[in-house]
Amino acid sequence: MNNNKYSIEIGDVEGEVKVLHGGRPVASSERVRVLRETRLADCYYFPSDAVDPEILVPSDQKTFCPFKGTASYWHVKTASGLKENGAWSYQRPLTEAQGIGGYLAFTEEVAEEYDFAVSPPEIRIEEAHISSPLSDWVLRGAGNCKTRRELVRMLGHKLVEAGIGVSRISVVLWSLHPEIAGANIVWKRDTDEASLAEASYDLLDDPEFVNSPIYYVSMAKGGVRQPLNVDAFEFDYPIIHELKAAGATDYVAMPLPFSDGQINVITLASDSKDGFSTADLGQIFEIVGTIGRYFEVLTLRKNTKTLLDTYLGRRTGKRVLNGDIRRGHGEDIQAVILFSDLRNSTRLAEELPRDDYLKMLNRYYDMVLAPISENGGEVLKFIGDAVLAVFPISDLADDRAEQAELALRSARQAMKVVEENLEKGLSDDGPPIDMGIALHIGDVTYGNIGSHDRLDFTVIGPAVNLATRMEGLCKATGNKIIMSRDFVHALASDGDSLPQNIFSIGSHRFDGFESSQEIFAAGSRDADFEASGAQISPVS
Repeated sequence: MNNNKYSIEIGDVEGEVKVLHGGRPVASSERVRVLRETRLADCYYFPSDAVDPEILVPSDQKTFCPFKGTASYWHVKTASGLKENGAWSYQRPLTEAQGIGGYLAFTEEVAEEYDFAVSPPEIRIEEAHISSPLSDWVLRGAGNCKTRRELVRMLGHKLVEAGIGVSRISVVLWSLHPEIAGANIVWKRDTDEASLAEASYDLLDDPEFVNSPIYYVSMAKGGVRQPLNVDAFEFDYPIIHELKAAGATDYVAMPLPFSDGQINVITLASDSKDGFSTADLGQIFEIVGTIGRYFEVLTLRKNTKTLLDTYLGRRTGKRVLNGDIRRGHGEDIQAVILFSDLRNSTRLAEELPRDDYLKMLNRYYDMVLAPISENGGEVLKFIGDAVLAVFPISDLADDRAEQAELALRSARQAMKVVEENLEKGLSDDGPPIDMGIALHIGDVTYGNIGSHDRLDFTVIGPAVNLATRMEGLCKATGNKIIMSRDFVHALASDGDSLPQNIFSIGSHRFDGFESSQEIFAAGSRDADFEASGAQISPVS
C-alpha cells in the first residue's frame, strides 16, 4: 500500500476465520474479507449469514466515511454481556467499498481474538504520522485563525494548495442563542470570500431545510457522498442539482461533531473532472476531526460572548469575558440610573392566562430595553417586572449632561411606545398596561458581589437605592417619568435654568434616607422624538 497517499484495499482471506469472545465464537465464515486502509489496522468483514441474528440488537448510531459511506451499528450480545455498538456494516457502500457491502465488522471489545484456519495475512506496519503541507498547517497554523470565517477561508486555500479541486466549502455551526439557531459559513474559490448567514429557529421547520443534506447529517443519519457526473442521484437534494448546474462534479457532506455530542456539518463540492479521489477524501477525512476542535473553540467563545451579552449586557459581559470575575472586585463610577417598573403586575398575573402574561412581559421588555440599548445604556438586571439600567459617565467634560440626556430620551421613547402599543393591554377588554420610570445620577459601585459559588455583576450603593424608591412616586403622583434634583441639574446646561417641560413635584422622604429629596417630573414632549430622529419599530 502506498504510504504517501490515502487509499483502501479489499481482499479475500483464505480459509475459515472465527471471531472469538471469551473463547466462544461470535461469527465464523470462509468468505471473510479484509479491509486495509491507510494508517489503520486491518479490519475483517464477515458476511451477514456468518452471524446469528439473535445476538444483534439494532442501534441508532451511525458514522460516516467519505469513501466507504454511512455505517449502521448493532449492539452485540456476548457471554460477558451486551457490547454497545459492537458491530457495524456499510449497507449501501460507496464505489471504493463495494466489496464489503452488507458485511459485518466487530469492535475490539467484541472481537477479543481471531482464529484463522490458514496462516493470517501479513500484518501491515505503517508510520503513525505522515507529514504533509495540509496536516502541518492543521497542527501549526489553523489555530492562529481568529474567527470561524477566517478558518473556513484558510481551509479552502490549504485544500487547493494540496491539489484538491474543492470549489466550495460550507460549514454549518449550531449556536446557543435565544433567537439564532445557527450560522452557515460558505467559502467559494472563485470569489475567495467566506460569507456568514445566520438563521432563526424558524429554519428548523422550513421544508427546504428538512429536505437538505444539512438536516440529514445533523439528525445523526450519517453523511452524504454524491458524485455529480452521473445520470441518477442516490441523494436527490435541491442543493445538489444547483451545484451540478454551476459546474460541480462531486459533493460530500460530513458530520463535524463537537466534544459535547453536538453534530455540526461540513460540506465540500469539487469541480475537478473526476470529482474527489480517495486520496483527496483521505486527506480531508484525516484532518476534519482536528479542524472540528478549532471550530468548537471559536464557536464556544462566540456562544459564551452571546450568552454573557444576553444575560449580563454587552459592557458587563465583555468585562466578565476578559477576566473581571473575582468576588468583591469592582470599581466606583458615576452613572445615570434608570429604574422602570410595570404597574398593576400582580393583577395582570392573576387575570391573564400564563402564556398571555409572559407574552405581554416580553413585549413590555422589548419596548423598554430597545431604546436603552440604542442610546448606549446597559440593562443590568430584571427584578421581577422591573428593569435596572445604567448609563456610565466617563471623565469627559460634557459626558455627564450627555448621558443624562440619553437616559431621559430612552425613558421618553420607551414610554411613548408602551402608550401606543399597550395602553389597552393585549385585547380591547384586557386590563390596562402602564409603567413608571425613575431617573437619578450618582456614584455607584460596579462589580461582583455574592457567595463563593454564585456571583452577580451589578451596581450597588445609595444612589441605586434612591432610584428604586423614587419610582414608587410615579403611581402616587400620577407622573410617569420622575427625576432627582441631581439628575435635573446634570441636564441643565448652565447649572441653574430648569430644562423645558420639567417641573418640580415637591420634596419627598424615602425609607433609608434622612433628608428629603426634591423630585421633578417630565412633561410630554412629542417633538423630542421627532427631533431626535428615533425610529420606533412597530411591535408584533
